Amino acid sequence: MRDLRMIAKCGVGGVTALCLLFCLIFCLDARGQEAQQKETGPVLKLTSSSFEADGDIPAKYSCDGANVSPALAWTDAPAATRGFALIMDDPDTPKGAVTHWLIYDLPVGTRLLPEGVPTSKKLADASMQGKNVRGKSGYTGPCPEKGGPAHHYFFKLYALDAKTKLKPNAKKEEVEAAMKGHILAKAELIGRFKH
Repeated sequence: MRDLRMIAKCGVGGVTALCLLFCLIFCLDARGQEAQQKETGPVLKLTSSSFEADGDIPAKYSCDGANVSPALAWTDAPAATRGFALIMDDPDTPKGAVTHWLIYDLPVGTRLLPEGVPTSKKLADASMQGKNVRGKSGYTGPCPEKGGPAHHYFFKLYALDAKTKLKPNAKKEEVEAAMKGHILAKAELIGRFKH
């Protein structure tokens, strides 16, 4: 109420001045937010030359074929990125989401994973691979029940501001716990597969 009386004493000119002041503060704040968004860089985007987004994953990358990992590539990440992690899972199983690929502590300069990444626990670039649904390290492809509906396979890439500090052969839950509070950006690519 006191503020309203003060504005009334200011008259029309005072109200106009206050409006201009509020407008100036709002505009500067909006510009600050816009600059902050620009500083974070482009949006992280994940693509594959092996299959189209939301399309069918070729049999080559499944248990029906060579069971090799598809090629993946991504755009630049935020400036504070110190590494990447990738989780591929299938949420359409009766038991809930199962992990098909888990790779973490990918070096900050990495922008692609070629087709057929070795299934060793530790790769030449020092990145680590965790346990898949078969209890082994590295990639294992789609293998849903025969004759059933198509399953969706989610490839989730995370830009992190710190390494996970995990040993090779970690479980999905351990990687997710290590990433908590360190995710700067996330990109997702979905593919489908059915026998």
